[in-house]
Amino acid sequence: MNSHEIIKKAEKDLREQFEIIEDIRDLNQKKVLEAFIENKVAPEHFYTVSGYGHDDLGREVLDKVFADVFKAEKALVRVHFASGTHTLACCLFGCLRPGNKLISVAGAPYDTMQEVIGTAGDDETKEDSLIAHGVLYDEIPLLNGTDINFDALEKKIDKTVTMVLIQRSKGYSTRKSLSIDTIEKICKTVKSKNPDCICFVDNCYGEFVDSKEPLEVGADLIAGSLIKNPGGGIVEAGGYIAGKAKWVEKSANRLTAPGIGSEGGAMFNQHRLMFQGLFMAPSVVCDAVKGAVLAAKIFDEIGYDSSPKYNEKRTDIIQNITFSAPEPLEEFCRTIQSLSPVNGYVTPIPEYIPGYEDQVIMAGGTFIEGSTIELSADGPMRAPYVAYMQGGLNYSHVKIALEKFLDKVTK
Repeated sequence: MNSHEIIKKAEKDLREQFEIIEDIRDLNQKKVLEAFIENKVAPEHFYTVSGYGHDDLGREVLDKVFADVFKAEKALVRVHFASGTHTLACCLFGCLRPGNKLISVAGAPYDTMQEVIGTAGDDETKEDSLIAHGVLYDEIPLLNGTDINFDALEKKIDKTVTMVLIQRSKGYSTRKSLSIDTIEKICKTVKSKNPDCICFVDNCYGEFVDSKEPLEVGADLIAGSLIKNPGGGIVEAGGYIAGKAKWVEKSANRLTAPGIGSEGGAMFNQHRLMFQGLFMAPSVVCDAVKGAVLAAKIFDEIGYDSSPKYNEKRTDIIQNITFSAPEPLEEFCRTIQSLSPVNGYVTPIPEYIPGYEDQVIMAGGTFIEGSTIELSADGPMRAPYVAYMQGGLNYSHVKIALEKFLDKVTK
C-alpha cells in the first residue's frame, strides 16, 4: 500500500472523529458570530487612531467581542503583546505582589515561563523574575509524570496561595494536555480550599478545540497568543487576556501603566485583521485538529509512539511524536519545512533560542513568523527527542506533508 492509499484508508476510519470535530467547529462558529452581531461590529470599527490611542471605538468593541466569545467580564486584546509568554507575564506581574504565592499545578511550566518565574535562566534574567520581585513559588509534580495529583493539590492549597497557574497545553513535555473537565476539577478543588485564589489558565493552543473555554468551568483569568488559535492564521502579532474585570485591568496596568490600563495604545491598523482572524478561527482550528488526528492515526500505524492517540478527546492542537533519537526528529522537521509555503527551500538546524535551555529545532515556513496555528513542528534536542507538530491553515496542507513523510519512511 502506498502513502496515498494509507492516508485514504485512515480518513475512512476517522469519519466519526472528524464529525465530532466539525460539530465543535459549528458550535464555536455560532458563538463567535453571535458575539459579532450582539456588539454591532461595523466597518467603522476597522479604522484606527494614532498617538496615545484614546477613544478607539474599534479597540473597545474588539475587547467586548472577545469577552463575549470567552464568557468573560472583560477582555484585553492588543497588538502590543510580543508573544504568548509576554501576555502571560503581564498577568503574573500584574496580579501578584511581593509575598504572594503562586503554585503551578501541572508540574514545571513551559520553558519560557520558567524564566519569567525565576526557576531557570541566567543570573541576569533571574534578577528580573517573579521570584526576584518577592513572589513565592511552588509547583505540584505530576503523578507518574503525566496526570494531575489532586491529593497533593488539596494539601497545597490554603489561604496563603494567591494564584494557581494551570497550563492547558503540554508544552515541551510528554504529559497529557489538560482537558476542560480536568481544568474544571482543578478550579473546584482550589476554590473549595481558598475561594479567593485566582485560577489562571494559560490557554495557548486550546482555543476553540472544545465546546467550552476555561472561564466557563471556573477559571478567573485566561490568556493566549493571537498568532495561535484565536488569530485564525491572519493576525500579525499580539495576544489577549480575558476573565474577571479586576484581574484583566491589573494585567493591563502591567502592559501599559497604572492610570492608563486598557484605555490607551494605538493599534496600528490591525483591527480588521483581529476581527476577521477571530471570525475565521473556529474553522482554521477545526482543520488543524483534523490534521493532528490524521497524524496520530498514521504514526500509530507505522509504529511511532505518538500522543494523544487518534481516538482520544482533544484539548489542544498539538501532536507529540516521540523519535527517541535526534536524527529522525531532525528529518521530520526538515520534511515539514520542505513543504512549507514560505522558506520551503530552507533546511532547519538545531540552535539555541532565547528562553530555552536546550537547543531547539524549529520547522515553520509560515506567513506570520512564529505562527503555530500554521503547520509547524519543533522540539528541544533532548531525550526522548519529541517533535511537537501543530497547526495547519487547512487540512489539505497537513495531509500533503504527512504523505511526503510516509514516502520517506516506507521506502
